[in-house]
Amino acid sequence: MADGFTITKFRDVADGLQAGQFAVGERRKASSLDDLDPVHRDLLDRPITVSLGVMTPDGRIGLTPMWFDYEGDKILVNTASHRSKCGWIRTNPEMTVLIVNPDNPYHWVQIRCTVEEELREWEEGGERVTRQLDKIWSKYTGAEPPYGLRDPEIDEKRVLFVCRIDRIATFGRPA
Repeated sequence: MADGFTITKFRDVADGLQAGQFAVGERRKASSLDDLDPVHRDLLDRPITVSLGVMTPDGRIGLTPMWFDYEGDKILVNTASHRSKCGWIRTNPEMTVLIVNPDNPYHWVQIRCTVEEELREWEEGGERVTRQLDKIWSKYTGAEPPYGLRDPEIDEKRVLFVCRIDRIATFGRPA
């Protein structure tokens, strides 16, 4: 979808058993994340470790627990440049993020997205990569910047993949 994306809402079991549960309940067009129901939008802002799914060279999905961030209507994926998933993303720039409410596994958001831009910490504009990393460091740890988990054995450099949203699926309610 060139101007936005589709939000698919699955029928859930929040109100008990129902005919057609777990099937698609509705699909609607969205122009931004502002169109996401607040009970699902809230998951994007919480410090929930998400699962990132990317295609590996053997054709299987590689899942990685990661910190999540977005800016406007772009999903941001920040990773160390030496990690395998960085190369996998370059080879196949389509990925899926799954955010599951840790208080209720029947409340989740899935975001399918595609890389539009790759920013490298060591190139012009790289300070944006570092700022974003420091931001999620504080979001997830409560600690002040700078990011405190750089590998001390190597000169770790970071890559930021800026992704457009292709489609969103939602399920359930907080509790």
